[in-house]
Order: sequence, then structure tokens, then C-alpha cells
Amino acid sequence: MSVSVLILAHNEEKNLPGCLGAVQWCADVVLIDDFSTDRTVEVARSFGARVVHRAFDDFASQRNFALDNLTFRHEWVLHLDADEVVTPELRGEIETTLPGSTYDAFRVPSKLIFEGKWLKHAATYPTYQVRLGRKPALRFIQVGHGQRELLDPQRIGTLREPYLHFPFSKGLEEWFEKHDRYSTEDAKEGLALRKSERIPLRQLFSGDATQRRRALKDLSVWLPMRPTLRFLYLLVLRRGFLDGWPGFVYCRLMAAYERMIVQKMRKFESGGATPQVERAEDTRDSSGGSCGQ
Repeated sequence: MSVSVLILAHNEEKNLPGCLGAVQWCADVVLIDDFSTDRTVEVARSFGARVVHRAFDDFASQRNFALDNLTFRHEWVLHLDADEVVTPELRGEIETTLPGSTYDAFRVPSKLIFEGKWLKHAATYPTYQVRLGRKPALRFIQVGHGQRELLDPQRIGTLREPYLHFPFSKGLEEWFEKHDRYSTEDAKEGLALRKSERIPLRQLFSGDATQRRRALKDLSVWLPMRPTLRFLYLLVLRRGFLDGWPGFVYCRLMAAYERMIVQKMRKFESGGATPQVERAEDTRDSSGGSCGQ
């Protein structure tokens, strides 16, 4: 298949066999390693991946570095994290869709797996990220803890088949450590949005699902009782209760993450720290990064 694969990793020896094993059909796999201290590099090379080391600053910069500085064998690049797995169905759809495509990139849905269960409702399936794009055309910007693409929405198509996401594969302790870092960036982004005084009402009623989801996320920075509202939104409005106990626990975790963000926003506003961030003025229909979602 005429597709290269780019994977971001840091201490991912546990996840890499699943991620790399699912893309053995690709003869050009590149791993950007954030100076791992475990067997990440050894595992990657055992699967035939090329390894490049770069200290992680953010997702967008890491991906853009690879696109701007590395040589790929193919024009199309599939972007993955180490805890994500490409299904045979997604591979087949890519294989049949790319020849003759007039798009520069594609949104791809994901299935979030928690405690061995796909959280269809609690994790708001389907949500999309732009993860497949032509190397010359696709670049990213950092928004909060995740990235969004810099590309005209008319140049973006949508794939139907999802990849699998295992954000809890290394346990809840690692998840909380990671989301403690993420919440700092999302708190800074929330304060920048408030400062801009831009309330995204038009996008909230847009016909595009990705724009509506992002507008709802942006609007949430103005709302009171955000942890409770997020819990009820996921559990009741999105019917997370249908996912059983794993769905209930996940809704609680998302409420806890929202509480981290709110507490840090209050800390920054009270002078406990000064967030140095400028909100990107990006009104394109672009996909955000995931925080275990």
C-alpha cells in the first residue's frame, strides 16, 4: 500500500507490539521517540521501524517536525500514537479510498477501549481526528493538549472505519499522571478563549458534527459546575449508562479531568501562575487531539 506510517512514542514498550503489529503491511514506518528509557526503541526496530529521536514539546510540533524534516517513501502519511491500533477494516478502506482521491487529508474515527470494552456511548462515538494526509499539504497547530490540522475543510474527507484507542493500557495511575499534564494546557487554552471573548454560537448550530463538538467544548469554559455537567452529559445525554460499569467509571474519570482543568484555571486567574499562551485564531473545521476520549 502506498502509505507511510508515523508513530509518536515515549516509554511505550507495552503498547508498541500491538500498534506496530497492526501495520506490518506498511513498508515505511517511522517512530519519533521522546528519548524513552525502556525498550521502546528495541521493540520498534525489531518490527522494522525507523527510529528518530526528538524531545517532545507538543503533539503538533512533533508531527510537523517529521513532516518537514524526514523523508517518507510515500505521499500519504498515516499518523498514530503508540496506544492506537489500525484494524484490517480501516486498512482496507484506506487501500480502496486513496487511489484517485481529490482530498488532501481524511478524518478517521476511533473506538475507545476501556476495561476490554468499546465505550460506544460514554466516549461519544464517533469522534474524528485528521490522521491521514498528504505530506506536502497537511500540517498541525497545537490547541490545548492536542493538535488540530491547518487545512481548508473542503480539502478533508471522512473515513468510515475506526482505529482502536487504548488510553488506559498502562493503568489508571499513568492515565492520571498524563492528564495532570494535559489539564495544564487545557486550562491555559480555556483562559485564552475567555480572554478572546469569542463565544462560538454559530459553530454550535453548524451542520458539521466536528464543528459542533468543538464549539460545545469551547462554550464549556463559560459554564458553571463543569465537572458535574460533563458527567451528566456523558452518562445521561450521551447514554453512557448503556456501556455498563466501564461506562460509568469512564464518565467519572472525565468529570475528574474536568475538575483538574477548572482548578488550574482558578489558580492561574488568582495569580498562582501566569499562563503564557495565545489562543490560535483558527476557524477551520479541524480535529482536536484526544484526552482518553
